Amino acid sequence: MNEHLPGDSERRYRLLKVALERFGCEPAALDDQQQRQAERIIGRQLQIEEAVLHSREALGVLVPDSQIDEAWSRIAARYDDAQALEQALEANGLDAARVRALLARELKVEAILDRISTGLAPISDTDVSLYYFSHLEQFERPETRLARHILITINEDFPENSRAAALSRIQAIAKRLGNKPERFAEQAMKHSECPTSLQGGVLGEVKRGTLFPELEACLFGLAPGQLSEVVESPLGFHLLFCEAVTAAGCLPLEEVLPRLRDWLESRQRQARQRQWLEQLLNPSASHEEKAHG
Repeated sequence: MNEHLPGDSERRYRLLKVALERFGCEPAALDDQQQRQAERIIGRQLQIEEAVLHSREALGVLVPDSQIDEAWSRIAARYDDAQALEQALEANGLDAARVRALLARELKVEAILDRISTGLAPISDTDVSLYYFSHLEQFERPETRLARHILITINEDFPENSRAAALSRIQAIAKRLGNKPERFAEQAMKHSECPTSLQGGVLGEVKRGTLFPELEACLFGLAPGQLSEVVESPLGFHLLFCEAVTAAGCLPLEEVLPRLRDWLESRQRQARQRQWLEQLLNPSASHEEKAHG
């Protein structure tokens, strides 16, 4: 499969990709400023890819057809059916064969960059611990409440949801739950007018700043196992139930270690790749540094 394709096809493909990923629209919907920004991004991408593909490290790198098929499937999944995909490609002056060829080119660039970052020293437990204890502020965990709620909306267009009727209905629910808060999930499923009713009113782990102020003030004043009074928000009347409280604190090293190690390894690979790309794109600057070493 030829990785060096006509410039127009490649630029049309790049423009389509940047428009969708960066701006969330088709190329035809880009305004002038977005178009100029997209062109700058494309120019830089092509400059880097040309340098990578012509480097000595590219020799012997092959991309299996299975990877191309997988990448093509991810693109096709964005569209309702094969016809919609074909129409979208045609509208941008592309077809399946050209796009697959361009995917092969992109995947080869990724494979070359992966080759560049092989052989790096593994991130040790000591490396992870040093980063963790030097950046504890990054692992702070806010106080959260595991909560459920029941909502009765206010809508004067419907008699059963007039303000007075809605208040009466939720007060009746609160009375039933008064001494039996363990029935909260059951009552939520029967009576709540929020989509969360299907899960027994579950709001999940709630942190400050995610609910209406009225609800937040109420929820963060509850103890574990406590039922709230009736609370009004712009949506209507609520009952809240606090199942558990997780105090603010720092995530333990044992909990973050696997993800932190992955992140540090990724950062290490990216640093190696950036260094290699800088030398590849600016060989004269690299030689000057060595000369003044």
